Amino acid sequence: MSQDAAKKAAAEAALKYVEPGEILGVGTGSTVNFFIDALAQMRHDIPGAASSSEASSARLKAAGIPVLDLNNAGSLSIYVDGADEANHQLHLIKGGGGALTREKIVAAASRKFICIADESKLVQVLGKFPLPVEVIPMARSYVARELVKLGGMPSWREKVVTDNGNVILDVAGLSITDPVKLETEIGLIAGVVTVGLFARRPADVLLLGSPAGVRELKAI
Repeated sequence: MSQDAAKKAAAEAALKYVEPGEILGVGTGSTVNFFIDALAQMRHDIPGAASSSEASSARLKAAGIPVLDLNNAGSLSIYVDGADEANHQLHLIKGGGGALTREKIVAAASRKFICIADESKLVQVLGKFPLPVEVIPMARSYVARELVKLGGMPSWREKVVTDNGNVILDVAGLSITDPVKLETEIGLIAGVVTVGLFARRPADVLLLGSPAGVRELKAI
């Protein structure tokens, strides 16, 4: 099974969590694109979706699913999104696609977070994938120096501007044994908008596509 086939299988497995008549949240990325494509078959049962990126909003509209402003949507039934890494506690690293701030907001506004990925994303310890941090542009150098103090090696994702008008630092060299603590520490640095650790609000369900089928992990 190819990686794309594994992603597609995980994405389609998430359809069982969609609640007809309820507004849902939709994330960003290649695996989520498969989910949006599959969601199109249920579009008549879905009053609308809140999206974490302009790219996903455009794909949802093309699939015939209304895109709603989160401010007018209220609490969302579920949030479906991918991950760059996930551990067995369902803590995640997200933000490889640059939408981490909106992803974190939509996840927080949802009653249940369904993470979809291929099995290669499951790791024992987070951090091999560089940790994205969205930063106010004027604070980029200051935040980078503070991240070095925490043991990281930050690099500026040049020529990338987020949907919010900010920049991203990707932090390599971390072995994240206490994701909740690190999420809090980085979040308190002046100028940081969002850190791509989803540990204080982890996923509730992790669906992993593999040649053997889709494996489902739930938060303990």
